[in-house]
Parts: sequence; C-alpha cells; structure tokens
Amino acid sequence: MKAISFDRIGSPLEVLQLCDMPTPEVGPGQVLVALRAASINPGDFLFIQSLYPEPKKPALPREIAGQHGAGVIVEAGSGVSLPTGTLVAFSYEKVWAEYVVVPVEWLIPLPPDYPIEKAGQLMNAISAWDLLEQSKATPDTWLALTGGHSTLATMVAQMAKLRGVNVLSIVRRVQPGVDLKALGASAVIDLSKDGTDLTARISEITEGKGLSALVDSIGGTLLEQLVSSLAFRARMILYGGFSPERFSLHTFDLLTRDLQIRSYVYRYFFEPPKKEDSETLNAIVKTMASNEFHVRVGGMHTLDDFEVAIRESWERGERGKRFFVPSGGYAR
Repeated sequence: MKAISFDRIGSPLEVLQLCDMPTPEVGPGQVLVALRAASINPGDFLFIQSLYPEPKKPALPREIAGQHGAGVIVEAGSGVSLPTGTLVAFSYEKVWAEYVVVPVEWLIPLPPDYPIEKAGQLMNAISAWDLLEQSKATPDTWLALTGGHSTLATMVAQMAKLRGVNVLSIVRRVQPGVDLKALGASAVIDLSKDGTDLTARISEITEGKGLSALVDSIGGTLLEQLVSSLAFRARMILYGGFSPERFSLHTFDLLTRDLQIRSYVYRYFFEPPKKEDSETLNAIVKTMASNEFHVRVGGMHTLDDFEVAIRESWERGERGKRFFVPSGGYAR
C-alpha cells in the first residue's frame, strides 16, 4: 500500500516521503480500515516534529504520519462486532495511508451516507464542541475566537451561534470570498485594519460588556492585548500557538478580574472514546450532519499529491482543511 512516512524529525516540508509498505495485518479486537478521508492538521505537524509528549512520539524510521481520519471497515479481527462496510471516524495513528489498522474501541461508527468531508473532520468538531463547553459562554455574552479562518474556529462559531452566543472572530486579514458571519460570527475584527486600537474596538462591539470568554490559537502579543478586554470571571482556553512570540501577563491581570486560563488538547489524545461519551458524540454527529453546518474544504489530495497538500496546509491553512483521499477520488 502507499503511505506518507518519515525517517527523521524535522519540518513536514522536508522530511515526509511517499513510500510503499505492506498492508498491515489485523489482530484480535482490531479492524482494517480503507481510507476515505484523512485530514491534515496542525497537530500532525507537531507529531512529525516530535513536539508531543510520550507516548505520542514518532517511532523511526518509516513512521507513518497522520492521526485523524475516516474510512470503511474492510476486514475485522476476532471479537469485533462491527460489520465490514461500516463507515467509521477515528483518532489513532499511521492514518496517512491507503489502509490503517485500528483497535475497535477507537472507532466512532457513522451513518453510511454521512458526508465524507464531515466524517474526515469529526475530531475537529469534537474539539470545537469541547472548546465551547469549556469556555462556559452563555447566550447573549461575547466569545472571541482568534485564528478565525481556521477549521476549528469556524466550527466553534457555528456551534456557539446555535446556542445564542455572540461570536467575535479575529483574523489577521479577511480572506477574499470567506463570509465569516455566514460561518457563525456576529462580528469580525480584521487586525490589518483594526489592530491599532483593539481594546477600543472590542468595547465598541460588545457595548462595553467585554468578552466573557476567549478561545485562542495564536498566543504572543495578541493574547496580551486581548486580556484587557476580558470581563470579570472570563475564561481563556488556549489550544494553539501560531505566534512564535511569548506572551507576558502580570498576576494582577488575572487576580483583579478573577480570570481563568487553561489549555486544551483534543479529547482522544491518550484514551479512546468511553461509553459515557456516546450521547455527546451522537449530538456532535447530528449537528455536523445538518446542511446548515458548513465545513471549509481547501482541497482533496491523493497520497501522490502529498507535497502540494502539505505545503498548502503548512503555509496557507486559513484557506480551508485539506484531506488525503483514495486515488479514485473521495466518493464512498
């Protein structure tokens, strides 16, 4: 089978390669999944650079990259009740390949007609749901999202809108042809135009109420500026660090307004889904299935086209999520 692998730690632009490998064999409690859509995410790039903690470290050489995807079960080991032909989404390992072996407990079964571009982004939707929950944003309050063009931010915005939460989407520069308000934002700040007096602009938008929550993927000096716009007992959830700069806060920045700050790592980073997660997962799957819930697709790429897929994701991720799909296209 074809797979995208790497033999050394480094930039994804430099170390990834297309190779031929044996199709993995199925053991007890495992299934063989034929790839239908494997998303390319910033977390994949962290893994390739060995920036994750144990046990999420590459096993070199010929480590297959990729962690999130969707596909169809084509073979099941002993003890597996899911039938072949079942469409499943999963967060696991060695996903950027034509086939992947996954322990059954890591699988999330989906309806057979589920849109594949949404199935391939289910893990992002789960993260979006979690970020919104952890923000504690309530109806009629303001939630700010940095990196507003990102897949995750647009998902959070749409979910927040469904709950009556006002969303302020913050972007470096509004992308032509992207309507962030149609993707859940109540207001948009373009830093290329409004960045000089960010605090005043946020006060104007929120009518002096400030932000009840901030979900941040940037960090750096932007985060420093946004802290002054947070309301009393606001919450900051940090899930990325696209800025190379550090941020600096004084103790009183937090104490005088009882601010809370925490980090978020995607839900199934170390452990598979639990039985008690089923109600939430069903709600997320149903939310995504709606025709009113939009996912931005930057491109569908075969494994042979990996160099373009990786470069576009690395350098222009704000243009939409990219996927690896079968050679014949992504129709199921």
